[in-house]
Amino acid sequence: MMRRKWFRIALVAVVAIVALIASRTYSAIWSSNVTERFEKYDLYIESDSRFDSVVEQLRTDSVLVSVKSFKWVAKLKKYDRKVKSGKYLLKSGMSNNDIVNLLRSGGQTPVDVTFNNIDNVYELAGVVSSELEADSTELVTLLTDPDYLRAKGYTRETILGVFLPNTYVMYWNTGAEAFIERMLREHDQYWHEGRTSAAKSIGMNPNQVSTLASIVERETVQLREMKTVAGLYINRLRRGWRLQSDPTVVFALKQDHTDTVIRRVLTTDLQIDSPYNTYLYDGLPPGPIGVPSLRAIEAVLNYEEHSYMFMCASVERPGYHEFATNLTAHNHNAARYRNWLDQQRLYR
Repeated sequence: MMRRKWFRIALVAVVAIVALIASRTYSAIWSSNVTERFEKYDLYIESDSRFDSVVEQLRTDSVLVSVKSFKWVAKLKKYDRKVKSGKYLLKSGMSNNDIVNLLRSGGQTPVDVTFNNIDNVYELAGVVSSELEADSTELVTLLTDPDYLRAKGYTRETILGVFLPNTYVMYWNTGAEAFIERMLREHDQYWHEGRTSAAKSIGMNPNQVSTLASIVERETVQLREMKTVAGLYINRLRRGWRLQSDPTVVFALKQDHTDTVIRRVLTTDLQIDSPYNTYLYDGLPPGPIGVPSLRAIEAVLNYEEHSYMFMCASVERPGYHEFATNLTAHNHNAARYRNWLDQQRLYR
């Protein structure tokens, strides 16, 4: 009888221990392990990161209820052996099993990469690297490397035309070269046969359209003026006149001094010897003077036909321009604008 009694006691104890182990195992795998302070948490895992660095990040930010149980489940499912980089969204209520399965699968949360009003590759690299893992220095290196650009069919002067301002959905761990490749594909898709034919109809290729569009956009921010400005410059090109565009001079002046603020182009500035100075050199500059917007590109492809040959900023309508068909009318508009600048004490 005593043996049976002790046997029953032992059996109950074993069952209790097994039940406790099972309960703890179940809890470690299936119970919520994201602290309640995080409804959502973005986990960024850099390329070549090791498991220990992922654990340390979660520990430092106090994301997990139990770091120990996460490590146990991660090793149980062999996640510690192959960490995948990227941005992962952890949510309140997720269990270790949920978290590890997400990280193992590489189920990243896409990010939106948006850029516009970009003047040069340095600005572009800064914006992109703030949204992606891509390193800004590597981006600049690639975008200024003549051999790399030549292999892609571009030069340092023409590469800005590749980047079309928009919002692009990408994965955070996109590298510098992968970003450029994506932009090249987007550029090729945008310049389909219809747009290429439209460019040919005005005697231009996509790079030349982008170059003129970049000038148009820096001349006016008014959408309804863009087609008028585009038509004016096309008129000058067809007649063999120099564009004489102030924004191209500003671009030339800022090549070595990118932080310089130029609110007024002086007569002496018009003598700067640069292929971008359209007061000295015929035709279009060698490339865009900034990343043109899609609306500016479309304005060039669908330019307004008229007889205007001159333009000057308007005094009565800030942000707009006064257009003229002859030099006499233009000189009158220009004199009024210079007087206004003097009154505002805008000497530079």
